[in-house]
Amino acid sequence: MQTVRDVMSTDVQYCTPLDNMYEVAVKMREFNVGAIPIVDHGRLVGMITDRDLVVRGIAEKHPGSTAVTEVMSRELVTVSPDDSVQKAADLMARHQIRRLPVVADGRLVGIVALGDLATNRYSDESAGRALSEISEQHTVH
Repeated sequence: MQTVRDVMSTDVQYCTPLDNMYEVAVKMREFNVGAIPIVDHGRLVGMITDRDLVVRGIAEKHPGSTAVTEVMSRELVTVSPDDSVQKAADLMARHQIRRLPVVADGRLVGIVALGDLATNRYSDESAGRALSEISEQHTVH
């Protein structure tokens, strides 16, 4: 069984609860990512996506100086590094997410993205199914 540890990225950029929306947006641009974990003393406390910045931040007229804690998601779906790649793909599909934080003992140790699954020869089918299910939910009518 292939585990999340085999496919996850460990060089994860993150912000802290002391950062603001502007700082998160700059980091997203600098590292070309659409989601940033929020970490407090090594512990994962939230996640903020580019969509969160737009919907919960800009659309609600919050200034760039607004704390990330005001717009981040607190209810997170996570996976363990020892979980199977299949479990990660299933969670992504079920919860309609493209990036899954990898947590061990409450501490952020990595992130697995849909792309990580897609480039992995053992999980092509799982990644395709997950992408299909995620994409179906985001179709605009």
